[in-house]
Amino acid sequence: MAFDFKKEYKEFYLPRCKPEIVHVPRANYIAVRGKGDPNEEGGAYKAAIGVLYAVAYTIKMSKMGDHRIDGYFDFVVPPLEGFWWQEGIDGVDYADKSSFRWISVIRLPDFVTEVDFAWAVAEATRKKKFDCTCAEFLTIDEGLCVQCMHLGAYDDEPATVALMDRYLAENGYVNDFSDTRRHHEIYLSDARKVAPEKWKTVIRHPVRKI
Repeated sequence: MAFDFKKEYKEFYLPRCKPEIVHVPRANYIAVRGKGDPNEEGGAYKAAIGVLYAVAYTIKMSKMGDHRIDGYFDFVVPPLEGFWWQEGIDGVDYADKSSFRWISVIRLPDFVTEVDFAWAVAEATRKKKFDCTCAEFLTIDEGLCVQCMHLGAYDDEPATVALMDRYLAENGYVNDFSDTRRHHEIYLSDARKVAPEKWKTVIRHPVRKI
């Protein structure tokens, strides 16, 4: 049976609909950086997602080709994730999507080395006939965070964020945003197939103890 990150690491991918403190360990990701409104048709964000999945599935399906990755095991491609920020703002301002900066990511299994990753980028570029060289091998160590499952449209996220902020204030924590610690979302629903009111999104913020 294929290894499923969502099932094996439920504490990080399937939190409750109430805020909780979690320590997120270091992990490696396929990452594409960009800026601008993610809803723009034909925009940079949509292109980035195409690159991420092209590389992820090239790694997953390497078992079918000549390239052998040491320690490979079959896995379910993890969900799309994103780190979001705007210059001069802690967290995000949902009313000004054009000023978004983002790093879109998909988690990598631990067996993937930077050498394997470089092969996958080149192979995806060759097979898919579009340039995947914007993808980078990125290691992220999130550390101490607060997270909560958000149910509903992305534009309704401020209500869940406010709930998280109240939880922090009541339990002796504060948000700890910085150039390396950012608003983080994990997308558990396919927005093309599921009604917005049923979307499930993990919202995660970096924190520190007061």
